[in-house]
Amino acid sequence: MNINDLLVLNVNEHTEKKNGLTYLSWAWAWAEALKADPAATFKVEMFGDKCYMEINGTAMVWVTVTLFGKPMTCQLPVMDYKNKAVPNPDAFAVNTAIMRCMTKALSLHGLGLYIYAGEDIPEEDAKPVKEETKPQVKEEVKPESKRTVPAKIEGHEMGWQIKLTMPQDDSNEWVDLLKTSTRILFDTAKGQKDITDIFKVNRNIYDHLKSINPEEHKSLMAEFAKAKSLFKE
Repeated sequence: MNINDLLVLNVNEHTEKKNGLTYLSWAWAWAEALKADPAATFKVEMFGDKCYMEINGTAMVWVTVTLFGKPMTCQLPVMDYKNKAVPNPDAFAVNTAIMRCMTKALSLHGLGLYIYAGEDIPEEDAKPVKEETKPQVKEEVKPESKRTVPAKIEGHEMGWQIKLTMPQDDSNEWVDLLKTSTRILFDTAKGQKDITDIFKVNRNIYDHLKSINPEEHKSLMAEFAKAKSLFKE
């Protein structure tokens, strides 16, 4: 079995729907991963002594799945039954998020990917369009809702704080986490002042990025400018 086999594997019998979202059984998904590659592994990323990254009182879990020798990493907020980020989540909620995140990481390798694309069946099972008929216009698939975190913006700047342990060297993983966290906060911003506050509150961590990786710092500052330009004030 290879990636192409995973891409066309119909997983519908092993899914369930909750609040409009489709969830694939993590146990079944992992069993299929082991069938495809007995050497498959998954790793829960750690942040100090915690298995999640703190973002403004909520949590984001990160899981890396290695399949066919290739690691793929996914992140997922710890959410409640309404798919809202949970403040100060308990161990049960964190564990649930980790297993869902592992399943989502497996989709990056092809298993059940069509679910996240908003499709009902994989490409191989789709019926081809007859030549004599006009091709149907496919409805635009709505993207996943933006990842958001609750942000306290009523004059309380610490609501924007990104909590990451400082790396000792130029860690690509750390840089990626910082950039992803910043983009999540961009999604919560309501105006140019919020974008500025995000930078002010986390100035020390951005300064550290500049000291270890000037190019990535320059790139991220360009993203700040772009995010700010989206608001007309």
